[in-house]
Amino acid sequence: MTLEIGGAAFTALVREVTDRLANFLDSQALAQPAPPGLPPTPPPIPSRGRPMGPLLDFLDHAVEHSYNTTGPGYLAYIPGGGVPAAALADLYSLVTNRFTGLSAPAPALVALECDVIRWMCDAVGLPAGSFGVLTTGTSMATLTAVAAARHRVLGDQLQGAVTYTSAQSHHSVAKAARLAGVPTVRAIPVDSRYRLDPAALRMAISRDRDAGLRPFLVVPTAGTTNTGAVDPLPETVAIAREHGLWVHVDAAYGGFFACVPEGRARLAGLSDADSIALDPHKGLFLPYGTGALLVRDPSALEAAHASPAEYLPPPADGLVDFASLTGELSRDFRGLRLWLPLQLAGADAFREQLSEKLALAADAARRVAALPGVFMVAEPELSLFAFRVAGGDEVNRRLLANVNGRGRVFLSGTVLPDGFALRCCVLSFRTHADRIDLLLEDLAAALDEQAPA
Repeated sequence: MTLEIGGAAFTALVREVTDRLANFLDSQALAQPAPPGLPPTPPPIPSRGRPMGPLLDFLDHAVEHSYNTTGPGYLAYIPGGGVPAAALADLYSLVTNRFTGLSAPAPALVALECDVIRWMCDAVGLPAGSFGVLTTGTSMATLTAVAAARHRVLGDQLQGAVTYTSAQSHHSVAKAARLAGVPTVRAIPVDSRYRLDPAALRMAISRDRDAGLRPFLVVPTAGTTNTGAVDPLPETVAIAREHGLWVHVDAAYGGFFACVPEGRARLAGLSDADSIALDPHKGLFLPYGTGALLVRDPSALEAAHASPAEYLPPPADGLVDFASLTGELSRDFRGLRLWLPLQLAGADAFREQLSEKLALAADAARRVAALPGVFMVAEPELSLFAFRVAGGDEVNRRLLANVNGRGRVFLSGTVLPDGFALRCCVLSFRTHADRIDLLLEDLAAALDEQAPA
C-alpha cells in the first residue's frame, strides 16, 4: 500500500476494520473482563507493507489479552466506556486532519470545541464567562491548573510555595506540583470517611504562614480513586478564600455526576472552585485521552501560558487560541470526540446513564454489605465503594482473585490505612442491573468457598 490512497482504497480498508469492530461490539455482553494467558508479540516493522488482514488478526489477539475496560463486567479501577460514536469522530478528525491549536486555521471547528467546553462549564455549575481547554486527561489538566495558580498567586516568586491536598488525593497532584517547580505538597489528614479534614487544613496553612512560607493552592478531590470520597468542598473553599489561595478540584472521576440533580447535591461547592479537572473518558464514557480543565477566570490560563510568535496568525474574530491556554501548540481535534456523541445521542442520554450508575452502586453496596462476613470500608458517595471481610489482607486478596477468576465481573483492590480492601466502581454505560446480580452471585459463591469448614 502507498501512503497516498484514494477514496475507494480507503473505503476497503475501513470496511475491513469496521467488520472486526462490529464483531467486537456485538461480543461485549459476554466479553471476559480480565485477560487470559500470555499476550502476543507484535510483528516487527517491515521494509515493505503487509496486508491489513494479518495485522487485524494480531490486534484482535492483543485486545483479547488486555483488560476489557469497555465491558459491562468491568467494575475495577475507574472504567472508561469508549462510546463508539467517538470513534467515528476520531476517524473524521484524523482523516481531515485540521489544525485546532489556533483558531485562524479552522475557526468553525474551534468554535465547535468552545461550545463543548461551555456546555461542560454549565454542566458543573460554573458561572457565565467560565471557560477552559480539553486535555489528554486530568494529569495534564492539573499541571495546567497548577501553572495558572502559581502565576496568579505567586507571580515570579516561587520560594516557599506550598500546595495542600488530601492524603487520599491522586498522585498526579504531587507530580504536577513538582513539574511546575513548586514541589512542596502537604498531605492533609482525612476523617473516618477518607475525606480531607478542614480543621487540619486550616491548621497547616496557618502553621506554614507563621513559618514564613507561601501557601497558594488547595486541591480537594470530588471522588477519590481509592474510595470515591468527596472532600468537604464548601468548607475547603471557605478556608482557601480566607487565605487568598487558589482552589483546584480534582473531579476527574466524580465531576460529571453534577449533570444530574442527585449527583449535584453530593458535589455541593464544586461550582465555587477556581478550576476543575474533569475526565470525559470517565464520567462521559468517552475513549481514553479525553480530559478537560475548566476555569472560573480564563484570563488566568492565558496569563500563564500565552506565548506569541511572529509566525503565528492572530486569533479568529470572537475565538480563542487553545495554544494560549495550555502548554500545547500541536494537538489533536479533541472537541469532535465530545461534540459528535452529544449531538447524536443528546445530553439526556448521558444524564440517564449517570443517574443509573448512582442507583446501581447504591444497590450493589447495600447487597454486598448484607453478605455474611462483609463490612463496608467506604460507602458509595457516588458510584464507587470499598469493602473487606474479616481475616486479614491475604484473605481479602484471595477473595478478589476468586471473584475475578470467574470471568463475569472484574473488581480491583487498594491498600487503605486499615489494610487491603476490594473496590467496586460502577461507571460503564454497558453496566446494568443484570451485571450487579452477577457480581452478587460470584461474591456470595466466593465467600462460601472461603468459609471455614
